[in-house]
Amino acid sequence: MFDYNAQARGREADLSKPGNTGLKRLILAMRYSAQGLVHAWKHESAFRQELITAVVMALVALWLGRSGYERLLLIAPLLLVIIVELLNSAVETAIDRVGDEPHELSGRAKDLGSAAVFVSLMLVVAVWATVAWARFLA
Repeated sequence: MFDYNAQARGREADLSKPGNTGLKRLILAMRYSAQGLVHAWKHESAFRQELITAVVMALVALWLGRSGYERLLLIAPLLLVIIVELLNSAVETAIDRVGDEPHELSGRAKDLGSAAVFVSLMLVVAVWATVAWARFLA
């Protein structure tokens, strides 16, 4: 079984060592970020679904957007959904670590994270509808 506590202690020690500044610290931080993405892919089905959807939609955005700005406008909220899902997963993971027993605050925190994902998805719908309207109906 993987010991996340040992990994966390090692990560904190790595990043706070006096010699780990500048480029070395950046490389360590990038490695830990990559590990986070791998963990999200392996353990979070919502993350996998949203990432695959975002990749497909980003390809469509390259066609739908008529300028670099429109393409960026279409792709940015897709990235925001991924960011919010990662944060939601982090909240849920931390709460699950505390315990399995139901608690009002744990439920509220998970609901708030879910609401944040929902709002980011609504932003995608609003932006895409606006650009599609301008392209096809205006």
